[in-house]
Amino acid sequence: MPKQQIPQEKNWYVLHTYSGYEDAVAKSLKQRIESLGMEDKIFDVIVPKEKKIKIKNSKRKTVEEKIYPGYVLVQMIVTDDSWYVVRNTPNVTGFVGAGTTPVPVSKGEIEILKKRMGVETPQYKIDVKIGDAVKITDGLFKDYDGKVAEIDQEKGKVKVLVNMFGRDTPVELDSLQIKKI
Repeated sequence: MPKQQIPQEKNWYVLHTYSGYEDAVAKSLKQRIESLGMEDKIFDVIVPKEKKIKIKNSKRKTVEEKIYPGYVLVQMIVTDDSWYVVRNTPNVTGFVGAGTTPVPVSKGEIEILKKRMGVETPQYKIDVKIGDAVKITDGLFKDYDGKVAEIDQEKGKVKVLVNMFGRDTPVELDSLQIKKI
């Protein structure tokens, strides 16, 4: 009696890679899929990234950061040969799952991740309110303490009153240049 083939469904799985090799793994895996004719079993490879705002040299910069360093997502149907192709890609240390069995990621989690990745311009998130005591962490007034006087949510700016020479001096800063104390 021939062994009955159970139709496998395509799911997203998480691969563990050496940290810093996520993009290289995604590129090699895409090349392997093509050269080994696995397009019918391995459909997509993603290194989840999101845009973030950082301060560098007192200037605001948008940078792309990996959401899960050391991990790559792959959409595939798991068969012996597709598992082998993925597992033997250079710098892949294994699938995330129990033992050698990959565990699929829920569709809900993938949707949330895709939304997070799809944000073109990161939002300013100002977690202080007027009257809060803050420490300035960057720029000319680094290490000074002050009190938040104004908040411009739109531009991501805050006006901080810093006590200098016996009086409060308003200093306009980027919201990323302060931290609540």
